[in-house]
Amino acid sequence: MYANSSLISFVNYLLVNNHVISVIIPTYQHAEVLGSCIDSILNQSFRSFEIIVVNDGSTDHTLKVLDKYHGKIKVINQDNQGSNFARNRGLTEATGEYVIFCDADVILEKKALFEMYNALRANPSASIAYSKFKFGWKTFHPFKFNAEKLIEKNYIHTTSLVRKKDFPGFDTSVKRLQDWDVWLTMLENKKSGVLIDEVLFKVRIHGTSRIGSSWLPSLVYKIPWNKIRWVPNRIIKYNEAHDVIRKKHNL
Repeated sequence: MYANSSLISFVNYLLVNNHVISVIIPTYQHAEVLGSCIDSILNQSFRSFEIIVVNDGSTDHTLKVLDKYHGKIKVINQDNQGSNFARNRGLTEATGEYVIFCDADVILEKKALFEMYNALRANPSASIAYSKFKFGWKTFHPFKFNAEKLIEKNYIHTTSLVRKKDFPGFDTSVKRLQDWDVWLTMLENKKSGVLIDEVLFKVRIHGTSRIGSSWLPSLVYKIPWNKIRWVPNRIIKYNEAHDVIRKKHNL
């Protein structure tokens, strides 16, 4: 009995002190939602993880929120440089075999890390585990992994579990659609993904300051705005970002 108890204790020690997954949270002015994000990670059924929060120069009460989690998370404070710089900084500090990026307004379902980890374990040739998710009231249903579809448009959210050894990091010169850029880079490196057909997280819509991309119905992008002789600014910025990615990857 003693030997078995000692073995269990040793295994638990290894799980706690040798993190399998590194969860990286870039945050800027998100004190109001950051705690909910961290709580959803601490509540995961899969326990072998570390949380790295990169505070990208916030001037709200972010530091006060982070103080509540002293000893449970690793905090990196830096001058404001942008979300991709913050994500890459977290990546350099990550010790896990797998990494996942959660914007501060993301809330993970309790089984999210467990399901994603198991998906990659069951599919050793895959480098990305991604899932359905909710963005506000809208549920997004990604395609099963298909290279041609991914070249056509992005259907994989940034909050996906990735084998760290296969992850190229974020291009800091890309300001929008940076998740699509990363997946295309991985695709060029012959990496693939696996879809989990469940909603494993939700994205809270937190005003105009949220880190992630805003969403508009697909119909909006199909409107012949040029014929109307007026194009909404959000559509202009999206089209510009889309052109940047297509040019970079010769699409």
